[in-house]
Amino acid sequence: MKNELLKEEAGERLDDLQCNNLFIIQNPDKFCFGIDAVLLSNFIKVKKNGHAVDLCTGSGIVPILLSAKTMAKRITGIEIQKDIADMANRSVKYNGLEEKVDIINDDISNALKHIKHCSVDAVSVNPPYMKDTTAIKNPELPLAIARHELLTDLDTVVEVSGKLLKENGRFFMIHRPNRLSEIFASLKKNRIEPKRIRFVHPYIENKANLVLIEGVKGSGVWLDVEPPLAVYKEKNVYTDEVLRIYDR
Repeated sequence: MKNELLKEEAGERLDDLQCNNLFIIQNPDKFCFGIDAVLLSNFIKVKKNGHAVDLCTGSGIVPILLSAKTMAKRITGIEIQKDIADMANRSVKYNGLEEKVDIINDDISNALKHIKHCSVDAVSVNPPYMKDTTAIKNPELPLAIARHELLTDLDTVVEVSGKLLKENGRFFMIHRPNRLSEIFASLKKNRIEPKRIRFVHPYIENKANLVLIEGVKGSGVWLDVEPPLAVYKEKNVYTDEVLRIYDR
């Protein structure tokens, strides 16, 4: 039965997540998750028996990892691309997570058609980072859609999150540091107060190229800046903290 879920003839492969005996179906010709998704899943906090929603879920990597890393009762991923959502659904079935994880194939702007307003405990998102779409040769390619704001944008992501979250619900995002001012402005416009950020650096001496952000809906003003996270200690060698995040 499990073998029937993998479409090897279409170029799919099965990857071991090395976490609670979990696996994920991916297609390198379309898009494979990166370290940003792993860092985000480790940053997210969901209360026991809570409901978490992952926007722009892609292959479903964050919901699948959250099933092991949190005590959430329900985890919902929303993905607009039909074939990618189908692959995520098959990964959920492969891991036997149907009672805990569900994948919705729709535009995130339609999230309120599937999930009750102000009902979610935590929303997470690893959104497209890039605004400039003028140089894209094929805007229909999954890689272009994942990286560039072609089918959604920052304001839509944050607005939808604000509508989904309960009061004091938590918002989690990974993004580029050069867009922090936009991110903070959008969060505040939607009553999500930035509470915790952590910069991610390729090497500790390099400039940050990612930032992890936590916000709380309806909270007062207070921001904690956590110690920086370095990914590598030398070429192709992860730091001890990153190895721990990968459960190695």
